[in-house]
Amino acid sequence: MPLKESELILNLDGSVYHLNLRPEHIANTIITVGDPDRVETITKHFDSIEFQTKKREFHTQTGIYKGKRLTVISTGIGTDNIDIVFNELDALVNIDLETREIKKNLTTLEFIRIGTSGSIQESIPLNSFLISEYAVGFDSLLHFYNSEAIQHIEISNEIKKQTNWSESKSHPYVVSANKDLLDHFSSKETVIGFTATNVGFYGPQGRILRLPLQDNDLNNKLANFNYKGKTITNLEMETAGIYGISKLLGHKAISMNAIIANRATGGFSENPSKTIEELILYTLNKLVNK
Repeated sequence: MPLKESELILNLDGSVYHLNLRPEHIANTIITVGDPDRVETITKHFDSIEFQTKKREFHTQTGIYKGKRLTVISTGIGTDNIDIVFNELDALVNIDLETREIKKNLTTLEFIRIGTSGSIQESIPLNSFLISEYAVGFDSLLHFYNSEAIQHIEISNEIKKQTNWSESKSHPYVVSANKDLLDHFSSKETVIGFTATNVGFYGPQGRILRLPLQDNDLNNKLANFNYKGKTITNLEMETAGIYGISKLLGHKAISMNAIIANRATGGFSENPSKTIEELILYTLNKLVNK
């Protein structure tokens, strides 16, 4: 049965509503970044650019890097935008936009997030590359989908228990990276981590400017969390949503984090741009050597 126009919204040129993309505009390997300006920070390394477009915070460029076709797209900040971007990218390859029907043969996309993050463990130094093996989402995105089968519910329950999680907050959900991508991108240059995806930058990450917090000790509780040797390592704002939506849709995803802050020590990278640039090149070269 065709999807209704109100459910799958298309622009007059046949592109998906928010991203302004048509199927031919994207590659099967997609790098996501939060900051629209970071798209060109990545694609400046490409041999050629075949397509680019901008709409709202969603900037997209597709081109060739060392013979491999790649798409880079900015999502903006937060898992609410992840819901938009990943559903529309999936629609481009797995829904016939003319008939509005789901295709019988589905395409699997590869998503690689390149982003910045802050460590909550003293042992994880500034300017390191951290790959998220697991991510816990403190937003409610995945609870709007039939998602229990992909969640590690025993870990999320333990997080609630060990942190004395407030019942007024959304129930945490825990999802894992794609193992094949995790294995491929891991090396002696990377750290394997367990990422906390927050719903904001200030209060939800324990920062106090003028507003008091519901739990002043939450970051310490997260830093001290331990489940069968797994500890929460860093904070950011998209990874859990990326892992969850990707896995539900049958795609593969990995999150590469440039650690530019250490919340445990109060330190901040002296040259975050250099760290991000090095992570970009590391990721690109790993992609072409798959």
